[in-house]
Amino acid sequence: MGGFLSLAGTKPGISESQEVSQYETCKRQRMSFSISEEIPRLIPSLPDELSIQIIARLPRICYFNVRLVSQKWKKTVMSPELFKLRKELGTTEEWLYLLTKVEEDKLLWHALDPLSRKWQRLPRMPNIVYEEGSCKGSSALWMWNMLGPSAKIAEVIRGWLGQKNSFGQMPFCGCAIGAVDGCLYVIGGFSRASAMKCVWRFDPMQNAWSEVTAMSTGRAYSKTGILNNKLYVVGGVSRGRGGLSPLQSAEVFDPSTTTWSEIPSMPFSKAQVLPTAFLADMLKPIATGLTSYMGRLCVPQSLYSWPFFVDVGGEIYDPETNMWNEMPNGMGDGWPARQAGTKLSVVVDGELYAFDPSSSLDSGKIKVYDQKEDAWKVVIGKVPIYDFAGSESPYLLAGFHGKLHILTKDANHEIAVMRADLQDNSDSIPSSSTSVVAGSSDSLADSDSVVWKVIATRDFGSAELVSCQVIDI
Repeated sequence: MGGFLSLAGTKPGISESQEVSQYETCKRQRMSFSISEEIPRLIPSLPDELSIQIIARLPRICYFNVRLVSQKWKKTVMSPELFKLRKELGTTEEWLYLLTKVEEDKLLWHALDPLSRKWQRLPRMPNIVYEEGSCKGSSALWMWNMLGPSAKIAEVIRGWLGQKNSFGQMPFCGCAIGAVDGCLYVIGGFSRASAMKCVWRFDPMQNAWSEVTAMSTGRAYSKTGILNNKLYVVGGVSRGRGGLSPLQSAEVFDPSTTTWSEIPSMPFSKAQVLPTAFLADMLKPIATGLTSYMGRLCVPQSLYSWPFFVDVGGEIYDPETNMWNEMPNGMGDGWPARQAGTKLSVVVDGELYAFDPSSSLDSGKIKVYDQKEDAWKVVIGKVPIYDFAGSESPYLLAGFHGKLHILTKDANHEIAVMRADLQDNSDSIPSSSTSVVAGSSDSLADSDSVVWKVIATRDFGSAELVSCQVIDI
């Protein structure tokens, strides 16, 4: 009986040991299949296509922690495909990137998420590569004025008088900043009095810096603007045989090919009609600003002779004709100037704004350019600015979320980001389609229709404002 049962439970030709071995093999196969199914997936039980859709809808501020989940999550949140999907879904976010200068002239970058009001510290820029050089003669004074008061004039001049190559020890400064195609660019600058061609790029997706194709010309204190997803760099100063000299040249960077191309140089037409040869030799034309407006590059200009700046209008570059034309008189002559002749401006929802500082250290005005009347008009009558003495850039302008913003140091010496709001809409961050102001400029200038709301502050110690950019990814 027992033998009968034993024979009935055993398949012909298969021993008990073979059956156990086969069972274990099948079990391992099932386990292996289950593991292979789980490991590749970002979220268990969900296809990766659906998981990526979920990740693309997360706020960008979450990505710093998301990348710690696993190597696959890290690879996903750093992939260009994810950020392309965010554009398709309309979930991109505008972040403010702020460049500050701390003691010993070190440059540090910080990013602000305006929605969460959280700051992030960017990785340090790579070590600056420079060539040895020095400044001689009166151009040394001109260089100091371009560097700004933070360069400590007394120390510089004493060193210049006592040591032939003292300007060769000048720290890195004068770089230009731009943002295009979701990346941040740091362009040129002075290092040991040599104007550099180098260009560095910060990719927020990779959270890393890299060096890209250099410019054709070494330049410092140049101006940048974006047109048709290309980065334009114009003017600045470089080092010639007789010392420092202003540049009329301009070039454009295409991020899709990482190549630079030259465009026609600025004519500086008004500098060519000075009444005497003496003035033509003494007054040097320089570009004092740049704004991309109405599909063209608007470059206000000045004539410079240390320590004076004389406004002389400006010129406009049209990429369709590849030509420079003289700027309308009202636009160029009325463009408000910051300190040292620099003209700071920003475009918000197609309107060109500029800050007009007052003689007071705690106020100023915002002007908007009226294209039809070729005139600058006061649109905000008072801006709470604390213009601390000795600061290289006491304030900056930025436009994001469809609103005008000003960056400055507040009464506690903390860096504050302030937003211009309508009186009845000051508690909400507007959508990108909301205008910064509404109604006539006169009514806004003469009333309290616009209020300033502090959306973020940060104590950066003794850091000074240098520049800022907005990136939408």
